Amino acid sequence: MVSLNPVRILKHDAEEEKGEIARLSNFVGAIAIGDLVKSTLGPKGMDKILVSHGRNQGSIEVTNDGATILKAVGVDNPAAKILVNMAKVQDDEVGDGTTSVTVLAAELLREAEKLIEQKIHPQTIVAGYRQASKVALQALEQAATLSENDVVFKEDLLNLARTSLSSKILNLHKEKFSNLAVDAVLRLKGSGNLTAIQIIKKTGGTLNDSFLDEGFLLDKKVGQFQPKRVENAKILIANTPMDTDKIKVFGSRVRVDSVAKIAELELAEKEKMKDKINKILAYKCTVFINRQLIYNYPEQLFADAGVMAIEHADFDGIERLALVTGGEIVSTFDNPENTKLGECKLIEEVMIGEDKLLRFSGVSLGEACSIVIRGATQQIVDEADRSLHDALCVLTTAVKDKRIVYGGGCSEMIMARAVSLAAADFPGKEAVAMESYAKALLQLPTTISDNGGFDSAYLITNLRAAHKSGTPTAGLDMEKGEIGCMKELGVVESYTVKRQMILSASEATEVILRVDNILKSAPRKRTEDRGHC
Repeated sequence: MVSLNPVRILKHDAEEEKGEIARLSNFVGAIAIGDLVKSTLGPKGMDKILVSHGRNQGSIEVTNDGATILKAVGVDNPAAKILVNMAKVQDDEVGDGTTSVTVLAAELLREAEKLIEQKIHPQTIVAGYRQASKVALQALEQAATLSENDVVFKEDLLNLARTSLSSKILNLHKEKFSNLAVDAVLRLKGSGNLTAIQIIKKTGGTLNDSFLDEGFLLDKKVGQFQPKRVENAKILIANTPMDTDKIKVFGSRVRVDSVAKIAELELAEKEKMKDKINKILAYKCTVFINRQLIYNYPEQLFADAGVMAIEHADFDGIERLALVTGGEIVSTFDNPENTKLGECKLIEEVMIGEDKLLRFSGVSLGEACSIVIRGATQQIVDEADRSLHDALCVLTTAVKDKRIVYGGGCSEMIMARAVSLAAADFPGKEAVAMESYAKALLQLPTTISDNGGFDSAYLITNLRAAHKSGTPTAGLDMEKGEIGCMKELGVVESYTVKRQMILSASEATEVILRVDNILKSAPRKRTEDRGHC
């Protein structure tokens, strides 16, 4: 008898998961990620506390933003990583709907798992899901409405902002922040350039003390004995070390035979710094803003020349400043004639709470503005910033594509009904997958209802009946826990955000469903690493 040993082709410590085991591993990981963020969905969603370890050990964040939660959670499961990346793409593309897209993808996989247990092949499920997503997108497009005129459009924008903020920490102040966000976005005049809107976070006061400032605010102070107010400013924006010419060679030693020689060395260094300042002053600028430190001696020279000098402005700050004032960031000072200076009508110090900031009024990019967020603690201010950012992203998306759809589960019900009707006319096993797709879509309004503490089974059946009886604007009124008209309540969402949600969730689900093998490579051993060096 010859015993046949199984042939091993993978290295030791390498792992392989095949067929059903691989598929189950994927489903478990992805569904767990969906369940993690599910409780944050909707206007009555709960928050999560994220506690960091490592470099920022002990720092905490309180948030219900899906993308923030998923970025902070370290996942090892490959399918879970796919959903995390999908939420990140949703956040980058349209800025909102990150929780919805993750929950929808997880529910599609939950339904797919049930179908696989019924011996339906994954490729059949993928084909059915593809067909269903086409039908859902067509139904969504038909349900989308366009604003008739600018007055209606502004009201639509306010409703969009209110809907976006209703599920965030700013829910109690959504009227104030909706107006702030809409005013800021309308100042962009359709450009959608969010970098022109600066958000400054200052602890102290309450969220109600937040305001919009028409101009650019820089969280820096003016140097000693320099002008605190400059009119018709010519601004030179730089990213240059002011101590370049100092002796900084690591481990260098200078031996001298008298104290006088040290004085000579210091004088030589001062002269080099002075030469650099003279080159800067040759630009005829009245304000000099540097990303790096300026130090005492150059600061004194700027004060003598009557130039306002601001040091250590963060790079994000000077990039935005260059954008709004129309200037360029320079690092060498040999060509004054080829450099474009920034312009601004007035620079002055203003007090916000207990801090002094610099306000740049009358900048060349007229749409530039700053939103100052106040709050009792750093966690509240940070979460308000994230919430406002989502609202601003939704509004800029809506300005580009003015179509809107109704929220509160209304759009999901329209899509689910369209998919169910299409499945009834579709021959083949794919129809079963299409029915499952419709069920997964209805899990979004079900979850929103559950998070509010309402009877979801009762509400969803009532919602289905309302749509069947010819009320296409019916949705969940989460204030009263009943079915209401979303048009009258002003619960609207961006068509683009909803469309991206369907596309991303369907594609991510398809990627995970097609997997039948997971290969994990063996870790490289330290001895091998040394051998390669």
